[in-house]
Amino acid sequence: MRNLRVFEQKINLLFKNRQLLENVFVHRSYLNEHRNFYLPSNEKLEFLGDSVLSLITSLYLYKKYPELTEGDYTEIKASIVRTESLAEAALNLDLGEYLYLSRGQDRELGRKNVNILADCFEALIAAIFIDINFEKAYDFVLKYLFRSKLDTIIKNNLYLSPKSRLQEYTQAKFKLTPKYTLLEEKGPEHRRIFKVEVSIKNQKYGIGEGKSKKEAEEAAARKTLEKMI
Repeated sequence: MRNLRVFEQKINLLFKNRQLLENVFVHRSYLNEHRNFYLPSNEKLEFLGDSVLSLITSLYLYKKYPELTEGDYTEIKASIVRTESLAEAALNLDLGEYLYLSRGQDRELGRKNVNILADCFEALIAAIFIDINFEKAYDFVLKYLFRSKLDTIIKNNLYLSPKSRLQEYTQAKFKLTPKYTLLEEKGPEHRRIFKVEVSIKNQKYGIGEGKSKKEAEEAAARKTLEKMI
């Protein structure tokens, strides 16, 4: 276990409540083996951190991109606060090195587990918010999660769904929209699988599958984009 003082120096923040910072790294699996441990799991901090992160993201978008619509904000927020993005930020900060894990979780590479890391990152946001203030939590998120990533996502319309991106691309290049054809629908009513194909100018491109027609269309659009761009 690394010294948390070193971590504080790394992020340039000093916590008044040392136990609160330590609590950020307590995974519930650790408590199964250490039932008398003096701290709870980080789950309640993660719950709060999720809400604080949502507010930070919304405020940032509202202030920096006033020209975008509410729908754009929703799509952008979903693309930046997804588990993979949070886990990547956590890895860059080496949060996994500080985690309290069970021996089993440790053996199963829990220190690199995307869900555990994402939850830890959100718990850290909550701890900064509680112990210091909202402004420091806001600055922390901008520095370690957004950086240039969020602006790149917006500039290149990467927050748009694959269908929306493909339609923009084909309208700009061919002056027409893609055609989606349902090829197959199979499986019982409660576990339907749809297969959809995309064609552009009568040329067939990607085929996608999903649990709904919309999901299959998005998958097909994604594969088409990979071929075309």
